Amino acid sequence: MTVKKLVIDEDNSGRRIDNYLLSFLSSLPRSKIYNIIRKGEVRVNSSRIKPSYKLMEGDLVRIPPNLELTKFSQKKIDKNLILKHTENILFENSNYIITNKQNNISVHSGTKNYIGLIDIFRKKYGDGIDLCHRLDKTTTGCLVFAKNKKAIKNFTYCLLNKKVEKTYSAMIKGIFKGERVVEKAIYKNDKSKSKIARSKFSCIETYKNTSLVDVKIFTGRTHQIRIHASQINHPILFDMKYGDSQFDASLNIGKFNIALHSKEISFPDLDSKNIKVSCNYPNDFHNIIEKLR
Repeated sequence: MTVKKLVIDEDNSGRRIDNYLLSFLSSLPRSKIYNIIRKGEVRVNSSRIKPSYKLMEGDLVRIPPNLELTKFSQKKIDKNLILKHTENILFENSNYIITNKQNNISVHSGTKNYIGLIDIFRKKYGDGIDLCHRLDKTTTGCLVFAKNKKAIKNFTYCLLNKKVEKTYSAMIKGIFKGERVVEKAIYKNDKSKSKIARSKFSCIETYKNTSLVDVKIFTGRTHQIRIHASQINHPILFDMKYGDSQFDASLNIGKFNIALHSKEISFPDLDSKNIKVSCNYPNDFHNIIEKLR
């Protein structure tokens, strides 16, 4: 494969370079794409860029040679797996598909995940499908896909201009009362890369030393809700990374997936009409609540 140079058109203007490459190089694992960006193998207008770089119309993107695309190009996905993850569509029109994501599947493929949810949806709906945002592997609920470039550009614009509203439900440790806005810096692995994040926690109901809360997020940082919940000493139940495993065990209700669910999402469509979708709790979440009543 020789060096490939791409000129960014109007439809892709405003997209992050990482999201653009995840779409254009859809057969490559997500980890590989981030690796070539960080190593400077991808250049924009002959300059190194960060994954967060926003593309502009007319930008010249250099794609490196020898990516071994054929190694990943023919993913075989079982028909039952496709059915399992595409049978619970919450909303669909000519621009968007919103699905109720299940637990324990990553949205992108990677070194530990040969098949991501995006691979499954492209297998069923075609290569034009793009992810509008992400959910953690262990998080269930509303997840939006775009069917065309104008739709992904519109969603990106809505994110940047705070027009996307996301509400999550979580079961947390301790008795949480009322409402609380948490505005704290968070980081995933590297403290020097801390960024301010803002979340609003609202109590829905309290149980046996636990609480059901709704969480509205105003920023979209990685693991934002999970980290904020831990920072205020109300970690999410069964969160293996930021939670309190001893407390979870003391509840004596068994083992469950993380009690975090993307409950509702709303945003304006290309014609400015608002799309608002919500989805019910998964069985695991329901069972946790019932055992703690």
